[in-house]
Amino acid sequence: MPIPMVKPPAPSPADIGRYRRNLQDEIDSAAIYTAMADAESKAEVASLYRKLADTETRHANFWRRHIQRAGGDAPEVRASWRARLMIWFAHRLGANAVLPTVMQQEASNRAVYDDQRETGGTTMPAQERSHARLLAHLADHAGGGWNGTRYAQLEGRHGVGGGNALRAMVLGANDGLVSMLSLVMGVAGAAFSSTALLATAAAGTLAGACSMAMGEWISVQSARELYQRQIAVEVDELEQVPAEEKEELVLIYRAKGFEPDEARRIAERMIDNKDTALDTLVREELGLDPDELGGSALVAAASSFCVFLLGALFPVLPLFVLDGQAAVLASALSSGLGLFLIGAAITVFTGASAFWCGLRQLAIGALAAAVTYGMGHLFGIAIGG
Repeated sequence: MPIPMVKPPAPSPADIGRYRRNLQDEIDSAAIYTAMADAESKAEVASLYRKLADTETRHANFWRRHIQRAGGDAPEVRASWRARLMIWFAHRLGANAVLPTVMQQEASNRAVYDDQRETGGTTMPAQERSHARLLAHLADHAGGGWNGTRYAQLEGRHGVGGGNALRAMVLGANDGLVSMLSLVMGVAGAAFSSTALLATAAAGTLAGACSMAMGEWISVQSARELYQRQIAVEVDELEQVPAEEKEELVLIYRAKGFEPDEARRIAERMIDNKDTALDTLVREELGLDPDELGGSALVAAASSFCVFLLGALFPVLPLFVLDGQAAVLASALSSGLGLFLIGAAITVFTGASAFWCGLRQLAIGALAAAVTYGMGHLFGIAIGG
């Protein structure tokens, strides 16, 4: 007796909503990978990004068909604002600028289709996991562009993992905004004159930006000097104890999966060329890129100065065009807008709600401003009395 076919349940409104979210995610991924391919200078890496974009486009069509079969409307979906922002950065700063963020997003979503019944029996779950592994490999071997080592100036203070300089930029600007807003509100609470308020804000902005720049210069320069010292030790060891360095090369190639005899033959050929042997030892043993060494200390300082100054402009700029209570109110409103935008910008990396994260950032900044305003008010009463 034939076994009757069991018809799958009709998709619920919640299922259709999930299909739409999946469709949006795949559209975003395809658009970002296409932009990364366009911005990538290495042809072989650009080809990988285009293949990823093609795969995500097929996934998007998969969910579009499911929406249509469920009787829903599946119009052409545009990339979200988050994706468009990532595309903007990729076009102007290079694929490596957004690679760490995209890699983290793929890693967090690698199991997104494991428990969705519609993808059972398809290759989609395996492809998502493959994408996460591929991007992790590319991030580990990224060279050139605006990667973490070239932009180490922001990693010193805002280490965020994966060389994610874009996120560090947002946090650096947040430093400038919150610190200058707190300073302005503190001075305003003390009821100092408009001239004193403007002078204090201008001086505080320059002092904060210079402090950030100096801190980053010292951080990056110290790291460069340490790396140079480690390389100098390797140079000395190659000259003084080449046999020991050859054994280190053997261990390196054994760890890469070569057979003992093959690893020894490669090491013997490598040790004959001191430059090649040094490059391999520095990269594999010390984990350094001799062409990078943490990036330029001067670029580090200048970049830190600029991102701090950018954030500080929100509370400080209104003071140059207004005075009195109008200036303080405009500074607070401008800062509130900046705080909301920074909170929303952070969600590019976290995937959380832009609205609620913007409100959270606004609330935190408002609390800091209220505390300093209150302290300034008490100080003003004390010196006035």
